[in-house]
Amino acid sequence: MKDTKTIYEQLGGTYREKNGNLVPDVELPEQKPIGKYGRMHLDYLKQHRRGRYSALLGEGRLNAYLSEIDKQAHELLTSLTVELAKTQGIDEHLKATDQMRWVQMMNNVRSSAEETVMRELILA
Repeated sequence: MKDTKTIYEQLGGTYREKNGNLVPDVELPEQKPIGKYGRMHLDYLKQHRRGRYSALLGEGRLNAYLSEIDKQAHELLTSLTVELAKTQGIDEHLKATDQMRWVQMMNNVRSSAEETVMRELILA
């Protein structure tokens, strides 16, 4: 007797019935949220690292990879901001006595930290 299983079934796939049709039982990998830095890295991959982008997409690992890049970028940004603020003497006393100067200095620190994140993680 001839084997009537489809190639999908031979490879271990199963079907379920939906509205009188057999539909393959497939599930997408869990989709994690991707923030600003993950989306920026995605754009970079699409424009400059097409092979890497295609490989991650084909393996179903793109979303998890971008989510991890985003997480690492936020952690690095936070630690660099704290470290740079400390080295430049930006503290709560300055915030209490001269708010405008504190905001200016913190904006500069954050910009510097973000440049480092872009160079080391996003555009790498």
